[in-house]
Order: sequence, then C-alpha cells, then structure tokens
Amino acid sequence: MKKEQSVIIEPKQTFPLTIKRLGINGEGVGYFKRTVVFVPGALPGEEVVVEATKIHPKYAEAKIKNIRKKSEHRVQPLCPVYEQCGGCQLQHLVYPQQLKEKRDIIIQALERHTKLALDKLDIRETMGMEDPWGYRNKNQFQVGERDGKVLAGLYGLNSHQLINIEQCAVQHPKTNEATGMVKQILQELRIPIYNEKSRKGIVRTIVTRVGIQTGELQVVLITTQKELPKKEAIIQEIQNRLPHVKSIVQNINGQKTSLIFGEETLSLAGEDFIQETLGDLHFELSARTFFQLNPEQTVKLYNEVKKAAALTGTEKVVDAYCGVGTIGLWLADQAGEIRGMDIIPESIDDAKKNAKKHGFTHTKYVPGKAEEVLPKWVKKGWKPDVIVVDPPRTGLDNQLLQTILQVKPKKVVYVSCNPSTLAKDIDTLSKSYQVGYIQPVDMFPHTSHVECCTLLELKCN
Repeated sequence: MKKEQSVIIEPKQTFPLTIKRLGINGEGVGYFKRTVVFVPGALPGEEVVVEATKIHPKYAEAKIKNIRKKSEHRVQPLCPVYEQCGGCQLQHLVYPQQLKEKRDIIIQALERHTKLALDKLDIRETMGMEDPWGYRNKNQFQVGERDGKVLAGLYGLNSHQLINIEQCAVQHPKTNEATGMVKQILQELRIPIYNEKSRKGIVRTIVTRVGIQTGELQVVLITTQKELPKKEAIIQEIQNRLPHVKSIVQNINGQKTSLIFGEETLSLAGEDFIQETLGDLHFELSARTFFQLNPEQTVKLYNEVKKAAALTGTEKVVDAYCGVGTIGLWLADQAGEIRGMDIIPESIDDAKKNAKKHGFTHTKYVPGKAEEVLPKWVKKGWKPDVIVVDPPRTGLDNQLLQTILQVKPKKVVYVSCNPSTLAKDIDTLSKSYQVGYIQPVDMFPHTSHVECCTLLELKCN
C-alpha cells in the first residue's frame, strides 16, 4: 500500500487551520493535510486562517491572518510591545490555562522522547504564582541608538531590530527604574553606544539586578573596552539618581558574540555583590553569578527538591551544576555531606563563602565539569547516595549520564528547565532508574518555559 505523502505547502499560501495544542516554544500547533504547522500567537481550540511564512522539509511555520473562532482563554496582553518583543510568548493566554498547557508540554516531550507508559506516571499539576507579574530580579537589556536617542530593550522576534522597552511587565519595578535611569544618563553624557553592524561604540548592555527580599540593587555596564569615557560622571549620576544602588560594576566583552558577559569584571563603586535571601539562607551575588530569576518560585522549587531527596541526615549528596550552592545549601541541614561543582570559578568562590557564612562545615565545592569531577571522587572511594542535577537547557552531558548509570546513587533529583532534554535524559537513565514523579513549577509566567523537579529512583534488581 502506497504511503500518503504530506501536502506541499507553498510560501505565502493561505489556508484554514485548527490549533490542537501548544508547542514547546509557546506556538500553536495544527495540521494541514498531515503537515505540522507552527503558528505563534495561536491557542489550542482556535480556528484560524494562516499564511505560510517558512517551509521546512518536515513542517511549516505560519502567521495568523485572522481568527475565525477564538479560544475562551484568550486575553489582551498587558505589555504594549508584546507582539514585537518576543520575550514573553503567552501573555495572550489567561494565567490558569498557562499552567495547564505547561504540564501538557512536558507530557508531549515524554511522548516524543521516551517509551514510558505515561498513564502510569505521576505528572503533577503545575505550581503557579499568586501574582505572576514583576517577578524577574534581573534585567539584561541591549542598548542601541536610533535618531540620536539611546534605546534599551530586546531584539525583536527573529530579527535584529532592537525593541525599546520602557516598562517590562515581568521585570521587578526596581530593575525597570534602574535600567531606564542608566539609559537616560548614557544619553545625557553622550556615551558612545555600541553598534552591532559597524562594531563601533562602547556600551553594549545594561544589566540590573535586585535582591527582591533585601531591596539591594546592582548595575552592570557591559562595554567593548576597559576605558569608559566620563566614568566618574556616570558613577556619580547613578549614585545621585539611584541612591539604593549598592554595587556598580563594569564587565568587558569586546567579542563578536551573543554571550552577554565577557571574562573581565571591574568594580566601579560600592560592593562587588548584592545580598539576597531565600528562606533562611543569605546569598552574595556577584555580577556574573547565576542565581534563579524568580526567588518566590525558587523557594517552592527547592522545597520540592528537598521533598524528593527525603534525606535522613546521613546521605552523601552531589549538587552538580551547583552555581553559588543554593540547592545544596537548601539540603545541607538534612545531609551527611554536600559536594558541588560548577564550571564558573567565581560561583565556586561564592558557594564556599555562602557555606561558611551559614556555618556548614560538611560541604566541599570545586571548579570543573560534573562529568569530570564525579568519577575522580568515586575513584577515591567517595560515592554519593543522592545526586541533584540542575543543568542548562542542553541537559546532562552524556559522560555524566554514563557516570550516574555506573555509580548508581539511590536517587537522582533532576531539576530541568527544558522538557525535551529532560525527557531524553530520563530515557537514557531509565535503564537503571524509574520515575517517582514529576512536579512542574512555573518559574517564568507568561513565557513558554517550564521548570520541573523529577524524582528518579534506582530500580530494584
């Protein structure tokens, strides 16, 4: 029997589409004569007329021409530049429904990348926020210039057009205020702004971070060179106009790269760091230190890690990708020993300081890759009972996955920010581990991102 071929969609072709679900990037997903079509801004249950924008061998992308039947969950986005910016993907979807769709995104990833019987898996309801606005404690806005005016914002969706953002609805008000004020100071002092095309100019990014519990504020200027014109005047104006700023820092990044930070960081005024509090723990955050962007939800997530680990006071615990030690220190009062590693040396320095400050003497932090450090510890006879992993979006390194399968800790607690790589890694680990449960946590309301805490337990032979 001849297999039915997908219909070839032509660029700019217009056709009707029923949206079946949300994709991993928050776009609507429908099928036109067996071809998968992704439509940004469309919601499940909607009937839309779309125009094909990009054709790929296995799928097509399209944009909405008009909505014939609207979802009952569609709402007016709060942000005036929502459709151009692309920083949020789901402001047009009422918040309780966002939480349901995020759980579904996890289920889709597991269907695609594992052979697990999903009807037997405990995939819990997504934990959301009471107030899902103004939650981000860190703002990283690119700067540019148009018609002599300094702009600060994000590059538009699939473009290099800088969208000027005056008030970001998901940023903490203090970071919005600080970014706007620094932009104004750069304008008034006529500081050369970096131009990506000509690669001329000096200031390329404004980073502002607030300790939501402490109220302390840090301003970081990312520049292309060490010499910053009118440096003293810039510092003076920031201190005058933003008296609650505790730390003013310069980071140098002269590379042609999409990475925000360069390797060299200089303190311009005040402290090198700001303080933040999570539960009973206090953290020092230097400019390049990774720290969760939504502290309120971080407490919920880390409490889920604590529940999953279910420590009794004797266990040896590895905190892989440990950053400044947040997860390990959250567990430290119930663990026999905590060991952590991270590839950023400054984070390890901060983790050691944080452990010492809280009086924990049963911790050890080393710089390096988890997949290289852990086998050395095992070789010396130190074997973990529990491994907690919180990897970047790319998931676990294959070498680390193989190390886990060899070392066989009783539990792996996997904190993930990417359902696809989580599912792939679960599939690899399922040779020796079974999924206890998956708890989604909404760390980034109004975006398509969803974080999970997954308990993996060693199978009984």
